[in-house]
Amino acid sequence: MHNKKVGFIGAGYMGYGMASNLIKDFDLYVIAHKNREPIDKLVNEGAKEVSSYKEFFEHNINCLMICVTNTPIAIKIAEELIFLIKDEILIIDLTTHDKNGTSKIKKIFNTPKIKYTVNPVMGGPVQAKEGILGGIWGGDSKNFIESKNFLKSFCKNVFNFGSVEKAAKAKLLSNFLALLTTTAVIEFFRSAKKLDIDINLLCDVAKLGSGNSGALNRIADKALQGDLKGYVFSVNNAFKDLTYINDLLKDSNNAEKLSKIAMNFYSSAKDKGMGDLLVSELIEKEY
Repeated sequence: MHNKKVGFIGAGYMGYGMASNLIKDFDLYVIAHKNREPIDKLVNEGAKEVSSYKEFFEHNINCLMICVTNTPIAIKIAEELIFLIKDEILIIDLTTHDKNGTSKIKKIFNTPKIKYTVNPVMGGPVQAKEGILGGIWGGDSKNFIESKNFLKSFCKNVFNFGSVEKAAKAKLLSNFLALLTTTAVIEFFRSAKKLDIDINLLCDVAKLGSGNSGALNRIADKALQGDLKGYVFSVNNAFKDLTYINDLLKDSNNAEKLSKIAMNFYSSAKDKGMGDLLVSELIEKEY
């Protein structure tokens, strides 16, 4: 048995890999959601399932992680949790928030017994399972080392950005760069096909120059073999994040314009029923 106990809310698309790694270092408690498959897998790996948020605290967990789809869901969970927490606890919010989300949740958790921190991550489900995510941490600095001791189970590096608000904004700016680069790679493929340019040769050339990127490698290496699922991030998630990003960058002139262009790409694909596709699958779609 491990000494520390961790509760995990949102062990799904991204959260499963994180939770799976936590099992190696801590006693892990998970709660079911609409998709039972990752929960069943985690239980088979050694996690314990609880039936309610209240039950987390009956097991005297030391840390509670929240990894949900968006800010409204996270706020709803926080509003339920605040009435259940009786003892001191570290909360690590892994959610990608809009520009005001962390401030709202910090206000809900405004009590000395709750150490509210955030750690949105860079990387996808593959990196989560491999335990090599990058953590963008924020909170009271006195809670950084304790947080890092839990996060090192699935993060290769954890970077302290200061306040929860700055960490949330840093995550959105990081996604701004990643999603604009990814969108450019998708259009790079589509344009090469339209212009009848050998995409294999073109990728070889791009990888030798400043056009090389993580997005190009993640998409191209598989796409050239006929696998369009190299970039494991859905159209719906891309649109949601770019909506948050565009709101963050209001009045930032060209940055706002760029984020809006990318947001419109995924909005169009979403409107055509492609929201559940991975963004790399748009290479062969009209949107």
